[in-house]
Amino acid sequence: MNKMQLLYEGKAKKVYLTDNKDRVIQEFKDDATAFNNKKKGTISNKGIVNNAISCKLFTYLAENGVPTHFVEKLSDRGMLCKYLDIIMVEVVVRNIAAGSLVKRYGFQEATVLEEPIVELYLKDDDLDDPLMNESHAVALGLATYDELDFMKEQARKINTHLKTFFAARKLNLVDFKLEFGRYNGEVLLGDEISPDTCRFWDLDTGEKMDKDRFRFDLGGVEDAYTEVQHRVLDRE
Repeated sequence: MNKMQLLYEGKAKKVYLTDNKDRVIQEFKDDATAFNNKKKGTISNKGIVNNAISCKLFTYLAENGVPTHFVEKLSDRGMLCKYLDIIMVEVVVRNIAAGSLVKRYGFQEATVLEEPIVELYLKDDDLDDPLMNESHAVALGLATYDELDFMKEQARKINTHLKTFFAARKLNLVDFKLEFGRYNGEVLLGDEISPDTCRFWDLDTGEKMDKDRFRFDLGGVEDAYTEVQHRVLDRE
């Protein structure tokens, strides 16, 4: 598989076309951003860590019946993926109150929710990724009601599997963001699953082990990412 021209460069990844029209190469960067690109920095080896974690988790989810874009790991920073037509709707699943859920609705931080909350956001940095509902997404022509129902169903299924996976590794899956795309008539999970897109708290201490350490200048960012990688890859 030969890497061709750059198709897209985002805040955390570069995506390249290949000599197979149905495949792309996704490469992870060390760049870090927060608050919709208003805060910028670098986290040493973040790209290597996030690629390793994402490859492992995509494989785990596929083994549990979740269709994803992941094909294989190519290098420390790169994975081969199916070429998705990305649906510009982000799906967020929340198990414990944190972040914008606390700010927007007044939940007490760390409140364990009786059942997961599934939210939809418009994927648009210029508009600060606003919260939306299904009617907004359909009116904007981003997805059909059936696609949105499938995405939310998959998000709940993914949440069930990931909560079990991380609990076995002494991590609380607080909340996380998912992206989906179309591939040959199917809707598949895409993007990544990593400390960039998830909130992880240590199950015993409650210590934050994700990008919140960068967002709020808590220090120990690289150590937190590396520890999550260690638990994901080395604890079976």
